[in-house]
Amino acid sequence: MAGLLLVGVQFTPISKIPSNPPVAFQMTLDADPAVPHAARQVVARACMNCHSNETKWPWYSRVAPASWVVAKDVEQARAIVNFSEWGSQDEAVRAGLLAAACEDVRSKRMPPPSYTFMHPEARLSAADQAAICSWAGDNLRRLAHAGKQQTAQGSNQ
Repeated sequence: MAGLLLVGVQFTPISKIPSNPPVAFQMTLDADPAVPHAARQVVARACMNCHSNETKWPWYSRVAPASWVVAKDVEQARAIVNFSEWGSQDEAVRAGLLAAACEDVRSKRMPPPSYTFMHPEARLSAADQAAICSWAGDNLRRLAHAGKQQTAQGSNQ
């Protein structure tokens, strides 16, 4: 009976077939020269598969009901932060996203255990976490420094 049910759900229409929207390189994280190499490597290995338009869809993303879960998870992840559209975000928004990312990797909310179970290469070491948090801190300091310079220039006029 369970087998018939599993076969039957394969014919249930899904609202979204997993796909990847086009990517414009100049908008991607890779086009941002301010991203440290270590952080770039961690993001590529552990984050991009869900948080980008460059998802590598696994075989089970084509089999219901797993396909529904995977498509929904990727859609939600892209809505939170999409590294394929990094350049379209304001610098202050990016700083906030990075601060949240640091907190999420420190607390082990990201990557989620359900993902790392199937993708052990995405597990983060202490050095990986430090790379993300260092990038976040550098970004916040750069933004604060730029804000101080703008305030100083405004008071000199």
